[in-house]
Amino acid sequence: MPEGHTVHRLARALDGLFGGEALAVSSPQGRFAGGAALLDGRRMASAEAWGKQLFCAFAPADDDGTPDDVRWLRVHLGLYGAWSFAGDGSADVVHAIGAPRRRIGERESTPDDGGDPDVDAAGEWVAPAPRGAVRLRLLGAHAVADLTGPTACEVLTGAEKAAVESRLGPDPIRDGGDAARTAFVERVRRSRVTVGQQLMDQAVIAGVGNIYRAEALFRAGVDPLRPGCDVPAAVLAQVWDDLVVLMRDGADRGAIVTTRPEHRVADGGGGRVTRQNTDGDADAVPRDASFYVYHRDGLPCRVCGAPVLTKELAGRNLFWCGVCQV
Repeated sequence: MPEGHTVHRLARALDGLFGGEALAVSSPQGRFAGGAALLDGRRMASAEAWGKQLFCAFAPADDDGTPDDVRWLRVHLGLYGAWSFAGDGSADVVHAIGAPRRRIGERESTPDDGGDPDVDAAGEWVAPAPRGAVRLRLLGAHAVADLTGPTACEVLTGAEKAAVESRLGPDPIRDGGDAARTAFVERVRRSRVTVGQQLMDQAVIAGVGNIYRAEALFRAGVDPLRPGCDVPAAVLAQVWDDLVVLMRDGADRGAIVTTRPEHRVADGGGGRVTRQNTDGDADAVPRDASFYVYHRDGLPCRVCGAPVLTKELAGRNLFWCGVCQV
């Protein structure tokens, strides 16, 4: 499942490609035909993310719209959702975002992996035909975005959007200031549920997934199996502040890098492959040097040399060092 930094990058991509433009909205698959009809011909006013939730505002095409006029598209990619993009070449577009189990991460390129865009007899760009079971298609003058396999795809009012957000914890990438940090610390400390499990609870902190959970707790030296109420508030504040830096960096660079420069020694292929959308960039941190513990079970800890441990926690694999995290 894409982590929060990926959804923020997706919101930026949609805003950059379609912001301010009236779009043709359809459901080639047919399962979202009613929702698509509510948005068709409207102008995408903005796109934003809150944790793993994507919200796109659609206003009437002929004016700025009042809050009552705005309809919100909510998308949660889940395990299998993905967006695919193509364009006429006038702007760089991401090729695909989402569905890490099928596409394995994010890969950025020009349309159709660098191929020439399709044109008609008059030389005008023609959007490629939908591929697969496309739930939602957003078509603008210069680009198209296709959504397949999402866990959630619906049209909301402003009040309904606010209700969804009220159930989410603070998002480290959004500008929540001290209030967001305090809310996170208080939510963790009021429960005996392990801190490792709480970091994956979107009602406690929005956008953190398995990688950021494992890496942030390692960097803070916190045992992921420790009850949240037993973790000092100052340590949890440190975890929050670290996630703010790490996740915003991930949103900017398109890759999760949590290792400090002095610890970036490649595994030589010993760890499992975790693809990043900076693969192939000579200046990027190699993916097998990007993490401390995630997918490095059985390998030596980069700091102390002890084997990295793993176990299942609430249905997800947990990775940690039993010496550095005590």
